[in-house]
Parts: sequence; C-alpha cells; structure tokens
Amino acid sequence: KAPASKAPAARHKFVIDYSRPASHNVFDGAAFEKFLHDRIKVDDKAGQLGDKVKVTRDNQNKITVTASIPFSKRYLKYLTKKFLKKNSLRDYLRVVASGKDAYQLSFYNIE
Repeated sequence: KAPASKAPAARHKFVIDYSRPASHNVFDGAAFEKFLHDRIKVDDKAGQLGDKVKVTRDNQNKITVTASIPFSKRYLKYLTKKFLKKNSLRDYLRVVASGKDAYQLSFYNIE
C-alpha cells in the first residue's frame, strides 16, 4: 500500500473587529495586538510565534490572526476576554461571534 500523501498545513484565519469601542475611544488596538502577540502560545511557549502564527492589525479597526498550525477560535475569545478584564473593560464590552471565523467587540445593551 502506498503511503498517503501529506495534506498541506491547514490555514486558519480569524478576524477580531473592534471598530465600535474604537470609535468611542475606549479601546487601544495597538495594545491589543501586542497583548495577543505576547500571549498566544505555540508549542507551549508564549510570545514565540515564529512563522506559524501571524498577528496583524489593519486601519479598519480589525486584527487578523493567521495560523498554519491547529488553532482554536475559542482560544482567541479567551485571550480577548482576558485583555478586556486586564484593562477594566469587561463590564462594558462583550465578545460576539459575527461569522464562522470572526469576532466582534460590542457594548452591552443597557436599558
């Protein structure tokens, strides 16, 4: 029996949209990007992303995380909530899935 050909590495691309809190000047995208870069673990080591994971921020208030290794969307939600808690924003902002591979930060509806 011939050995099975190895499938190409799965590419995972996740987007976190923080345009709503950024428009109210309560969210720092650069600090969030640095937080993700420092906290994402690859091979049980935080901050050493190498070529396997890329964290990029664009001008439209979005952060894109591209991974060539198995990567969980839920892990990004966990890290985002951790960042909000660290910056005392957890009581005002929530992380909502806006698509299959996207999250959006929105304010709680207070009535």
